[in-house]
Amino acid sequence: VLQKGLKENFADAQVSVVDCPDLTQEPFNFPAKGLCGKPRIADVGGVPYLIPTAKLEKVYDLNTVAKDIELPGAFILGAGAASSKIIGKNAELIPIVQTKSEKKSAVNGSYIAHINPEDKGCLLEKYSSKYTDCEFGLLANLFASEGKPGKVIEVKANGRTGELNFVSCLRQTLEKHYGEKPVGMGGTFVIQKGKAKIHIMPPEFSACPLNTDEDVNNWLKFFEMKAPLICQPVIVSRDPGFDLRLEHTHCFSHHGEGGHYHQDTSPDSVQYLGYFQPAELLFRIDKPLETHLIGRD
Repeated sequence: VLQKGLKENFADAQVSVVDCPDLTQEPFNFPAKGLCGKPRIADVGGVPYLIPTAKLEKVYDLNTVAKDIELPGAFILGAGAASSKIIGKNAELIPIVQTKSEKKSAVNGSYIAHINPEDKGCLLEKYSSKYTDCEFGLLANLFASEGKPGKVIEVKANGRTGELNFVSCLRQTLEKHYGEKPVGMGGTFVIQKGKAKIHIMPPEFSACPLNTDEDVNNWLKFFEMKAPLICQPVIVSRDPGFDLRLEHTHCFSHHGEGGHYHQDTSPDSVQYLGYFQPAELLFRIDKPLETHLIGRD
C-alpha cells in the first residue's frame, strides 16, 4: 500500500519488512534498540492550547503519559512543545525518552530547538545537558513501544516528483486505502540528502491572538536546514472523532539544526530512509474542549 502511494509522489520508492536496525547506534543514538513491543500512539493536549493564545498551565510528564497509555517504562518518540515552566521560554521539543519503570530511572535523550538570542538562528540542545525532568507543555504527538528489536516497515524514497511531503504522502496513502478505518504509525526517518523547510517557534508566546494560519506563519520562524536530519513522525490516517493532529514530525541533527519538519526543499536530490511500526492502540489525553483547525500544518 505504502509503496504504491509513494511512487505517485517520488521518482523511486521501496517499502519492505525488515529487522529494525539497532537504534542505539549512529545516526539515531536512541536510548532503546527498536520500535517493537505493544506499539501505541498518544495525542496529548493540542494546538488549541497554543493558539490563539497559549495556556501555559498545560504541563505534562512523559513518565505519567507512559502510565496513562498502560505502558510504564515505554520508549517514546515524537513531536511536542517544551515546558516553558522548566526552560523559561517557548521551544520545540524532540522527545526521545525511555520512561522510568519500577526497575530503572528514565533516560532522556530528547533535544530542544529554540531561537538563538544572539544571531536569531537555530539553537539545538540536548535536553539532558541542562534539565533532569521529562516534562513537556501544551501539546505532543507521541509514538510509544517497549523499545524492543523486531520487524518494522522500512521505507526508502528518493527524488520527490509530487507536491506532498514525505509524511503527508504516507498518511494520505493510508487514508485513501483504508478509508473509514484509522491506521496509525510512528517511528523515525532520516533525510539522508538534500535540505528541508523547518520551523521553530519564537521564544516568546504571541501577545496578540493568532486567529488565522497566516497569523501563525508570520509568528513562526522558518529555516532551510541541511541533511542529515533525523525525524520522528507520528501519523494517523484519519480522525475517528478525537480531535487528533493527524501528522506531526520533529527532527534533530548532529550538526546543530532541528525543529518542526514541513517539506524538503531539494526535491530532485532528496533521499529518505525510514523505519515505521503500525500502532495497535490510540490514546487521547486531555483533549481541548474548545477546538479549531488553525496551525496544524
